[in-house]
Amino acid sequence: MRFELMASMMCANYGNLEKEVHDLAEGGIDSYHIDIMDGRYVPNFAMSLNDMHYIASVAEKPLDVHLMIQHPNNHIGLFLNNLRPGDTVYIHPEAEYHPSTTLQRIIDAGMVPGIAVNPGTSVETVMEMLRIVKKVLVMSVNPGNAGQMYLPYVGKKITKLLSMKEDMGFEIYWDGACSADKILEYAPKGVQGFVLGTTLLFGKNRAYGEVLQDIRELRF
Repeated sequence: MRFELMASMMCANYGNLEKEVHDLAEGGIDSYHIDIMDGRYVPNFAMSLNDMHYIASVAEKPLDVHLMIQHPNNHIGLFLNNLRPGDTVYIHPEAEYHPSTTLQRIIDAGMVPGIAVNPGTSVETVMEMLRIVKKVLVMSVNPGNAGQMYLPYVGKKITKLLSMKEDMGFEIYWDGACSADKILEYAPKGVQGFVLGTTLLFGKNRAYGEVLQDIRELRF
């Protein structure tokens, strides 16, 4: 079974970030997940525009940029100018007055448009945008910090989105508290990819290639 694995780069070792990027690529990661936080939309600061630019400059594989910032349309050009066609940019609909305008700018720049859906955000409130985006990043934890506990009611939201994805033309991705049992349950149901952080990938004192191989060889 083929599913995508994305490395949550806010969990990487910043003492040698270039080596982290290359080791993850050699280990078989599919893309680099970049969490940008402004301390306003979420109560934390994480990666910056410069972090994203550096990773883009040394990485050959795509970037998934998750903008956890207030009014992303005000700054979207800064991010798009530092990315490559085919990279993904997610916004949170609640953070923008007119999210469809921001998504159109992402599309016009040749990027893959996505929305991130918080645990407390209902599918009904983002329904119109599901026909615009190509990716839906479902947050299984409240955004802003790594290492949080999974919120079990998110599973019902994923089930609802899975029933709609073929008709509306989007793929579903999992972000937050991603453990092996979540991949075993949701990859066969149609979740396309999983963001890996401290639960499965980072801080294991093992080569990334070994960890990623174990995940790919999970018995479904």
